[in-house]
Amino acid sequence: MKHFLRRTIGVGAVVLIVLAAGAPVGDAAAQDAGTHKSRNGKTAPPPPPAAAAQPQKLPPRAPFTAADEAVADVPGMPDARFWADSETDFAKALPPQRGPWLVLSTGGSDGAFGAGLLNGLTAAGKRPDYALVTGVSTGALMAPFVFAGPRYDAALAAVFTHTSAADIFEVGGTGESFLDTWPLKDLIAKQITPALLTDIAAAHRAGRRLFIVTTDLDAGRSVVWNMGAIAVHFTTQGAGNGVGNGPGHGGDAAIKLFRDIMLASGSVPGAFPPVLIDVEGNGKRFAEMHADGGVGGQFFMTPPALMQSTSGYKIPADALYIVVNSGLQPEFQVVERNTPTILAQTVSMAIKADIRVLLDRAYVAAKNSGIGFNVATIPPSFNAPSRGAFDPDYMKALFNVGYDQGKSATPFAGEPPAFPAPPANGMSDPQPGANR
Repeated sequence: MKHFLRRTIGVGAVVLIVLAAGAPVGDAAAQDAGTHKSRNGKTAPPPPPAAAAQPQKLPPRAPFTAADEAVADVPGMPDARFWADSETDFAKALPPQRGPWLVLSTGGSDGAFGAGLLNGLTAAGKRPDYALVTGVSTGALMAPFVFAGPRYDAALAAVFTHTSAADIFEVGGTGESFLDTWPLKDLIAKQITPALLTDIAAAHRAGRRLFIVTTDLDAGRSVVWNMGAIAVHFTTQGAGNGVGNGPGHGGDAAIKLFRDIMLASGSVPGAFPPVLIDVEGNGKRFAEMHADGGVGGQFFMTPPALMQSTSGYKIPADALYIVVNSGLQPEFQVVERNTPTILAQTVSMAIKADIRVLLDRAYVAAKNSGIGFNVATIPPSFNAPSRGAFDPDYMKALFNVGYDQGKSATPFAGEPPAFPAPPANGMSDPQPGANR
């Protein structure tokens, strides 16, 4: 059972529900529980199982209609976002000049692979200034550092090699989820600094673009957030004290929104609480409910209609680079006869299938556009064991694999990974890891 526990945001959200439901958590999670952090920063005893906790009684939400939602904007920041299925708004938000695009996928702790890959590309002198960077879920947590450039490589590496489960969630229901992500919210607040937003704003003004995707659960649609435009609002409205205290604190409203979007993009529905974002539409102020961007797809490149094989759309880029923070090989496991384990294996299989379909569509779109297609995935040979969710040792091992691949002569493949051949004589019992 514990081999499933590394699958979190994107590649097995159900596992976090497993943790909350009181299933075995593995050695690393048990160690985290022994040194559990409390909100005041002091060491606290392990919390009781979530099943024993009483859900919080949450206040009712302000009513609004589908018509209100369709035209809603963030007050004071009308250029902050657009619907992911809007071809017109997508075209308006794109970089004014062509260049390479970088697409960062979901993957939870397996984002360590992408972090290592980008650090390796920098070390090899092969990392361009990407005209467009997009991120979903764990890719959203990577994207601001990648977009801001190699000077943030060390910060990117630290996030994906020194983070543990205790830095991401606390076991205990919130009324909206089985787990509480106040530790992740605190981590994002520490990492997303005024200096980082200032650098992102400068890159946006220079013509580059940074997009992060969330899922609007009320509308049932994906939303693309123009993070560079939000960073520009931060710099032009006055930086305030940088802690995001909302209206009346100038740029603090923008940095709060920036951080909330990152938290929302990795908020696995049911496992992590959704994030409410204040908007205004048709003269009404209300809060939208946003969750993990991976609900609408494991990575984002263009509106879905433009990715169809029948589309004649030409991608306005020089080359396409996709980083898949996941292994795509089948994972053998004698599945235990309990609901969480069955769900975990099923979700893992479904998401790998989704990634392969998206990669195939991206490949066809790139070829139809006459641009280079490049994809990096966790190599099938990687089989480091994981002791539990967000195991730092596992993440360091995967970071090193990504780093070596980034420094190699062929960090990217020119076509989607081939489907593995079926076992010749029965099933082996591989070791646990991204590909086992």
